[in-house]
Amino acid sequence: MVLLFFVVLIFNIFKIFFTLLRSVKRIIIILILVIAANFHALATHQRAAEITYVHMSGLTYEFTITMYTLTSSIADDYRDKMPIFWGDETGDELNRIYFEPIPDVYDMTLNIYKGQHTFPGPGSYKITVEDPNRNSGVINIPHSIDVPMFIESELIINPFIGNNNSVQLLNPPIDLGCVGKLFIHNPAAYDVDGDSLSYKLVICKGAGGYDIPGYSYPMATDTFKMDSFTGDIIWENPIVQGEYNIAFVVEEWRAGFKVGSVRRDMQVIISSCNHEPPEIIAIDDTCVLAGDYLQFDVEAYDPEGGYLSLEAFGGPFEQSQNAAFIIPDPAYGNDTISTTFHWPTLCTHVRNEPYSAIFKATDDNNNINLVNFKTVHIKVIAPEPENLFAEASGNGINLSWEKSICENAIAYKIYRRHDESGWEHSYCETGVPPYTGFKLIKEINSINTLTYRDDNYGNGLAHGIKYCYRVTASFYDKGESYASNESCASLKRDVPIITHVSNDSLDLNSGHVELIWAKPIELDMDQYPGPYKYVIYRNNGLNWGNPIKIAEKDGLNDTIFYDTEVNLNENQNSYTYLVDLESTSIGYIGSSQRASSIYLNTLPRDKEIFLSWSVQVPWENYKVVIFRKDPSETVFDSIGITDQLFYRDKGLENDEEYCYYIKIFGKYSISGIIKPLINFSQINCEKPNDNVPPCKPEINVYTDCEQISNEIRMWLPYDSCSYDAMRYFIYYKPPGSLEEMLIDSVDYVINDTAYYLHTNLESIVGCYSVTVRDTVGNISEHSNIKCVDYDACPIYEIPNVFTPNGDGFNDLLIPLGYANGNPKANVDRIDLTIFNRWGKIMFTTDNPLIEWDGKNQNNNQDCVDGVYFYTCGVYFVTLEGIQNFSLKGSVTIIRGGVK
Repeated sequence: MVLLFFVVLIFNIFKIFFTLLRSVKRIIIILILVIAANFHALATHQRAAEITYVHMSGLTYEFTITMYTLTSSIADDYRDKMPIFWGDETGDELNRIYFEPIPDVYDMTLNIYKGQHTFPGPGSYKITVEDPNRNSGVINIPHSIDVPMFIESELIINPFIGNNNSVQLLNPPIDLGCVGKLFIHNPAAYDVDGDSLSYKLVICKGAGGYDIPGYSYPMATDTFKMDSFTGDIIWENPIVQGEYNIAFVVEEWRAGFKVGSVRRDMQVIISSCNHEPPEIIAIDDTCVLAGDYLQFDVEAYDPEGGYLSLEAFGGPFEQSQNAAFIIPDPAYGNDTISTTFHWPTLCTHVRNEPYSAIFKATDDNNNINLVNFKTVHIKVIAPEPENLFAEASGNGINLSWEKSICENAIAYKIYRRHDESGWEHSYCETGVPPYTGFKLIKEINSINTLTYRDDNYGNGLAHGIKYCYRVTASFYDKGESYASNESCASLKRDVPIITHVSNDSLDLNSGHVELIWAKPIELDMDQYPGPYKYVIYRNNGLNWGNPIKIAEKDGLNDTIFYDTEVNLNENQNSYTYLVDLESTSIGYIGSSQRASSIYLNTLPRDKEIFLSWSVQVPWENYKVVIFRKDPSETVFDSIGITDQLFYRDKGLENDEEYCYYIKIFGKYSISGIIKPLINFSQINCEKPNDNVPPCKPEINVYTDCEQISNEIRMWLPYDSCSYDAMRYFIYYKPPGSLEEMLIDSVDYVINDTAYYLHTNLESIVGCYSVTVRDTVGNISEHSNIKCVDYDACPIYEIPNVFTPNGDGFNDLLIPLGYANGNPKANVDRIDLTIFNRWGKIMFTTDNPLIEWDGKNQNNNQDCVDGVYFYTCGVYFVTLEGIQNFSLKGSVTIIRGGVK
């Protein structure tokens, strides 16, 4: 009995022990699950984010990380600091300075982190933040709960373009929309530096800053796009309810150079509703003169007559002095509401780029509030410098004007043209546009300098020309004020003014030069007493290098000289002349401007003579008449008129002689001098001949990735230089090669495209050019080179899921985009390894098609459904040769329940 008692006792003790052991095991398992669940919760909260920065001093900048997260996630409780990498091989953690739920927005918390960093020197820096993970259920991000949020901003430190502050995005990155209803969002970007902004959609990034595999832009019935100028994101129209993440980059440009960028990753929540978004009515883009008060009304209405609000934000409202405002702010009401925009502008508001005033109307619906935006671009313009006055003095013109009333102006720009323009700027037109005929001649880098002497940089201005001027004030960002009044002046006529340097109009065959000038009629004879004489100088050529004195003429009234010592028809250059005025009692008084004869050049071509001419004169030439004498004729006849410096005479007979001269019409802009001024060139004869190759051909290359072939299409521009083209020659440069080779030739097709199919290629990569030969053997120059690189065929991507269940659909893992293609068109080989979550290798291959059937390569058994990981080296054939690109990612096998 005692023995039995002890046996029963020992049995019960063991039973209790094992029962306790099972309980402890269950508790441990539960704790593990709870910890895992909490870890997942810790890492699933990100909705939207961005990084912005401001310049502090020197190389130091302050950065702000703005994040919108799930309030219901406990992850935020553990994120008092946020890691950031500066792009200079260093990193840091920024402290959170703000952490509050957003009122009236379900499950949304705003987090703000701030910190400063000093960079080592000038350069381009990518500032990045990666934070796990995004919230679950994002429609266009596969397995979003496992995908980190990755944002970046670019800071370019360039001492030659000045310090930069990043763009600030004033509209929050969370928005709402409805299925089947137009969705519009504007980030309300404001750049305090006044830089130009451009916008573009980009793919959301995940782990390591790589594009998220499988990411897609939201589906739309019509279009999903971003306006590169206004920043409007237009989604017309959403199809499926749910949460979507989209990303875009705002780039800053200054004087044509990129100075920075900000990437925003934002979230849009699409729901089902049956009401229409509100509409906004406002003025279009406008301008305002600095110091004036800009005021206009903005109206919003709800198509269903419901309750709505109207608010505004943007650059005008961010000014430190005299910021814009609206009354009421915001406006509320039913059906139709309005507000009035007010802006008492100042000179400090002047900048080259317009400001964006963005108006946002929001309706009030129990399910979801729809919005609409209207952007009004406002340019603040500086007043013009007043009372510009021009006065001739000696060989120059003195200018004076009043100081700009804008103390923030940094310089004046002086523009000049010949003769009056009659131009008046339009309301929003600043500076002096080129179409007015004015050219910038001087920039004065002080707003306190209010005079300038224009003497053509010490060379003296020309007599006989009316010079007209405009002045603008300019600012730090290259912006300009309105143009000043126009003021004109001309030099005193106290020296000779040459009007003709012509082949003798009465006997063109002689080639003698007819030199004529206008006498000085404003000569101060008390200062320069007579008697007077003209001294004439001649130089062979346009460059005044070795002039010789050729004649003197007594008195002021004899102003014609025939230079019979030269023959323009025999000289291969122009002659240039100058006339001095001298007093026999006191000596030299002054000189005319130099003026040359016209030299007509003829260039023989195939059935064509190309005429061009050179001439340097102080007056304006505005019309040229071309005369020709045909082989069978004895007289010249006019064949054309032009205002250019060349003329093509086509349709001629080769090896027949044609003779030419030209007649040029010109004028001075002052009164009192004969108009028009008519001058003749020498006579020049030439025979056309076929020494001209065909025109430079044009080509395009079309690639067939499946057949691994390139089709070259070639043609000639429609032009007479292609009339006798006969055959194309095709050249090819293989990838990695420095030398091109002739691979074939095809017949020229008159006025049409010729084709050549390049086959039997190892890859589609390579470069092509063509030449064309005519019937007498002239060969054209090479066409532009057209290259086909590896990216002409689908970029190598591995899907993130496949279903090897034997149904004949998606049973094999093959690269995306190659269902009907051939990866060998641009891929030499791969080095792929697929392994399970414990690191055990399931499959390896070097076949670019992969063709994995989901089996363990070691035992030919089906791999269990689930996630597998891979590393893949892809050896692309590129123009530079074989290059290795590394891919990392995951692929999911799904079999169960799929038939």
